[in-house]
Amino acid sequence: MNDENNGIAVSEVTTRLRGQTILDAVTLHIKPGSVHALVGMNGAGKTTLMRNLLGMLRFDSGQVRLLGSPLDRLSAEAWSRIGHMIEGSALYPEFTVREHLSNMFALRGLSDTCTVEVLNHTAEGLGLTPWIDARTNRLSLGTRQKVALAAALGPCPEILILDEPANALDPIAIRALRDLIREVADLGGAVLISSHHLDELARLADHVTLLHRGSIVGDLDMSGHDLEKVFFETILRADKARQSKES
Repeated sequence: MNDENNGIAVSEVTTRLRGQTILDAVTLHIKPGSVHALVGMNGAGKTTLMRNLLGMLRFDSGQVRLLGSPLDRLSAEAWSRIGHMIEGSALYPEFTVREHLSNMFALRGLSDTCTVEVLNHTAEGLGLTPWIDARTNRLSLGTRQKVALAAALGPCPEILILDEPANALDPIAIRALRDLIREVADLGGAVLISSHHLDELARLADHVTLLHRGSIVGDLDMSGHDLEKVFFETILRADKARQSKES
C-alpha cells in the first residue's frame, strides 16, 4: 500500500438533481485500514454519494479528496488504485469470466503474471472457479454479482467503494466477501460500503454512519446488541428534529 493513502475525505458535499437536494452538506472521512459502512433507507442518497466520490455524478458544492488529492486532480495511476462496484456494475456480455477479469485487471495496470495470480485468488475466494470460462451473459444474478465484486477487489485497492455488495449473494458467498473486504482493510485500504444487512455490518464494519434524507444524522454504536433498533430510533429522532425546525 502507498504511504500517501489518506483514504476518502468528503467535506460539505451538496448535490442537487432536477431542483431537489439529494445530499445536503455531507462530511465524512474513511481512514486507511478501516471498513466504514453507510446505511440508510432507500432514497437516502447513499448511491448518489458514491457516484459523487467516483466522479460519475457532479456535486454542486463541497470537496472530495481521494488518496490525498482533490477528485479533479487524480491521475490515471491514482485511479488504478481505486476499486469500485456501483449498482451491480455492467459486465462485458461477450466475454468469459476469465476474459472480463483479465481485461479489468489490465486496465488497472497489472502485468500478465500478476493478473493470473490475482484472478485465481479472487475467483477462488468468491467461489467463481467453476464458472471461470463461462460467458458472463449466461451467469445467474448472484454469480454476475461475484464477477463484478472480483473486478473491484482484485488488485487489492487502496480505496474500495462497494454499493450493496451482498445483493443476490448466498450466505457462503457473503462470508467469503466479508473475508476479502477485511483483507483489503488489513493491508491498509480505505473501504466504504453501503448495505441493508445490519447484522452483517456488525461483523465487518469498524464504523457505521447513518444517512437520512440526504444528511448524516449519526453514527451507530457497534457495541450495541440491536443495530436495527438503534437505526430506527436514530431516524425517528432525525425526523422529529426536522419537523420541529420546519414548524
